[in-house]
Amino acid sequence: MISEFDELSEKIDRLAALTLSLRSENAQLRQTNAELRQSNMALCAENEECVGRMHEVQRRLEALLSQMPDPNAPPAPLVQHDEVAQ
Repeated sequence: MISEFDELSEKIDRLAALTLSLRSENAQLRQTNAELRQSNMALCAENEECVGRMHEVQRRLEALLSQMPDPNAPPAPLVQHDEVAQ
């Protein structure tokens, strides 16, 4: 009978140790999760900033392209220096 109590006591001790270990691991995982969430939020903000800058670059490029002459249009006649002065 005493050996059964000893076995039960050992099982309880192992269970208590396992519980402490799991609590410690859980706390560590929660901390890591919080840090990763914060990092993710920072990366999302940086991504939004980059997307905004890309839209601005696209807008500027489209404005520049709209100012360029049509490559399929016939070339404009060359104007001589003498003709410009008249």
